[in-house]
Amino acid sequence: MADTLYQTYSGELPPGCRLCEQGAKLVLFVTGVCRERCFFCPLSEKRKGKRLSWANERPVRSEGDIIEEAERMNALGAGVTGGDPLMEPEKTLRYIGLLKSAFGSGFHVHLYTAGPVQEGILRALKEAGLDEIRYHLIDYHRREDTALWRSIERSIALGLDTGIEIPALPGTEERIISIARRLKKMGGGFLNLNELEVSETNYREVEEAGYTHKSDISYGVSGSEETALKAVSALPDFNVHYCSSGFKDGVQLRNRLLRTAKNTARAYETVTEEGLLFKGIIERVEKDISALEKIRKNIIRRHGIPGRLIALDHGKNRIETSPEIAAFLSENHPDKRLTYALVEEYPTADRLEVTKTRIG
Repeated sequence: MADTLYQTYSGELPPGCRLCEQGAKLVLFVTGVCRERCFFCPLSEKRKGKRLSWANERPVRSEGDIIEEAERMNALGAGVTGGDPLMEPEKTLRYIGLLKSAFGSGFHVHLYTAGPVQEGILRALKEAGLDEIRYHLIDYHRREDTALWRSIERSIALGLDTGIEIPALPGTEERIISIARRLKKMGGGFLNLNELEVSETNYREVEEAGYTHKSDISYGVSGSEETALKAVSALPDFNVHYCSSGFKDGVQLRNRLLRTAKNTARAYETVTEEGLLFKGIIERVEKDISALEKIRKNIIRRHGIPGRLIALDHGKNRIETSPEIAAFLSENHPDKRLTYALVEEYPTADRLEVTKTRIG
């Protein structure tokens, strides 16, 4: 039994989980379409039910966006998800083949699906380079999906690393133990248990199902973790992994942000412990990019600042530089048209700004 602050497992972690833990997995969201209507689905409104693809936080407008995002984070693998990516099998197969072609056979790809998969599709997935498939059992606490179990059996027979991933619904430990034992007997590789979470889009459904939020500082549902830990303890002879909501945010996401930030930070940007980019900015009241370029050149000439330490940000219509240079300029380059600030932002495609503190 291995145990950390945020995750617990018996046996071995699946390769996909090991890479997620390192923050080395690209999250490839193929489509928001899904045949199921799970009450606990946490998808946002901008993704749920939409035939849109995302590579991490980057909208996929071309296949080059997927490659660029993988390169930005120096990804070692990808998790193919949705919705259900197999609602759009041709796109899914194309994306898997693209990643394998670009990064080689060692680039690990795992995929999530919520329904039974035809043998022809499973064969095509394996030929495209899929390494690992994870099945969601829907309403596993109420019914047994015979067709889905047959699909699991087919995946195992084809040589795909096959597992089941489900939320740990409070009070269902006996059912979870039964699922794990059946999967092991079939030759399956692992069972992943996720903490049941409350999100902005599922909280009503979660409450209507009779579950309660465990605390004000967690997205987890009361009793989910306890159920998962009982199941893990009862299955010392199988690969069972419990992943909490805290681990997903505090370790997996943080490590992915750190990996991306360290790989993409410019000379004037500092990477924080949380994986954010810390920098100084200069903004002009009138948003004129050509005027900002003249101001940048004037600052370089007047104060002898190296050009690599002060850059024009076309996307946000501002000048970026180091925090130290921004502080210096706020005192030594007065201009009523300019404002100076320190900001922290995510190293993601959407460049979400977390903090902004005006200086000078």
